[in-house]
Amino acid sequence: MLLERESPTPIDGEEFVAGVVRDPETSALSDKEKALFRFIDRVNRHSPQITSEDMQPLYAVGWDDAAIYYAITVCALFNFYNRWVDASGVHALSDETHRQGGKRSASIGYVRK
Repeated sequence: MLLERESPTPIDGEEFVAGVVRDPETSALSDKEKALFRFIDRVNRHSPQITSEDMQPLYAVGWDDAAIYYAITVCALFNFYNRWVDASGVHALSDETHRQGGKRSASIGYVRK
């Protein structure tokens, strides 16, 4: 699957995601996206210590309060889902199932009709 980004050259979606998972800092993420990933890593590891100072690098690259709020919310929901799945014994999906779901979401979005 090819993704369209700020660059006019499409990139391979699987390669892009693999690079982000390997190391967000050396991945094809934009500097703006890398700042958000750094912040979310801090939310995952040190949420009680988050202060307004942690927001400054995000504002500096163009994120606003609404985007930061949504990023925190998504992070919190994924933490909830992961713990629920782990504790309830729900089986993890295969890589191929995730791949197919990604293709479906890319073509029709998240809303099922």
